[in-house]
Amino acid sequence: MTEAKPVGVTLLVLYSPQLEACRHFYQGLGLDFAAERHGQGPDHYAAVLPGGTVFELYPAREGRTTDALRLGLATRGAAATPPLTPGRHMLTDPDGRTVEVHAT
Repeated sequence: MTEAKPVGVTLLVLYSPQLEACRHFYQGLGLDFAAERHGQGPDHYAAVLPGGTVFELYPAREGRTTDALRLGLATRGAAATPPLTPGRHMLTDPDGRTVEVHAT
């Protein structure tokens, strides 16, 4: 086995034609979003995950679809809305992405 490289994820951006519905979905899993805008860029939302990774939701540009993506998140199930029992849950966000949630 080779030695692991020191690589980490610092930024994850999801583009959505249903920005508010996605914000509501991921907020229900425990993400704490802040509204942001950088210069002339679009209004979007950002949350900082444990460890410092920034999770952002941006509006999809008109005429473009979002790519398929599968996410894995860990959260306290009791803090989710609605609450999740401990264990693995396969959920679908408003844009159809599969979100595998590990609830503790």
